[in-house]
Amino acid sequence: MTTVFRALRAEGHKLLTLPSARLAIALGVLLPAGLAALNARSPHWSGGVDAGFTELGMGGAIGAIVLGVVAVSSEYTTGGEESAATRQIAATLTATPARLVALAAKLTAVGLLALAVAAAAGVATFTAVHLVRGEPVAAVTAGRVLGVQVYLLCTAWLALAVTVLTRNGVVPMAMMIANVSLVSVTYLLSKVTDAAHYFPDVAGPHMFLRDVATGAHFAPVTAGLVMVAWVAAVLAPAAVVFCRRDA
Repeated sequence: MTTVFRALRAEGHKLLTLPSARLAIALGVLLPAGLAALNARSPHWSGGVDAGFTELGMGGAIGAIVLGVVAVSSEYTTGGEESAATRQIAATLTATPARLVALAAKLTAVGLLALAVAAAAGVATFTAVHLVRGEPVAAVTAGRVLGVQVYLLCTAWLALAVTVLTRNGVVPMAMMIANVSLVSVTYLLSKVTDAAHYFPDVAGPHMFLRDVATGAHFAPVTAGLVMVAWVAAVLAPAAVVFCRRDA
């Protein structure tokens, strides 16, 4: 048990001192709040049941993705293949030889930080709308706030798991951020096949959004189960690969 706590403490310290992780925290809090404030200032703003939550879903997801990716990609940053021994992953596995423990500690550290950032983002976003509009955000309930928390937590873990598989942060970060902030490929696929409705970025927002522009409608609990299933499906092979391949 001492080894587990030591590994968790080390992972938490690494995250909080990593410049790219600090950037992810700033993005996760300030981006949704900034987007919500800009939207609330618009003369075409109509409020609505998803005011603030839409911005949290998109801006918060970008911060969660960056956090999950850099938590792993920073371990493999080197000056070249010949300097593999200088990678941070070598020191990590020397300190924590049990690879499952090391991975679990990283997941826990990222998860706790993602939840904290999501909570701060929610406060900042709803406060921004309130200050701009002079009225509290409607339809803010504990269930919807919890849905945002679960969605951003699972998004961070998905980004982490994909990066464990690739050992490079550029591709997963670019693809996942583009998918949540620009034209979503999975959303376009959902117009072609009903199976695409079960992609995490399509199903997941149903946990907290009430006016989702997709052809499918999921209950919040069902959407949460879809997200958890995706995390498990990607994390399982990532754990196997992490334990078996060379550092």
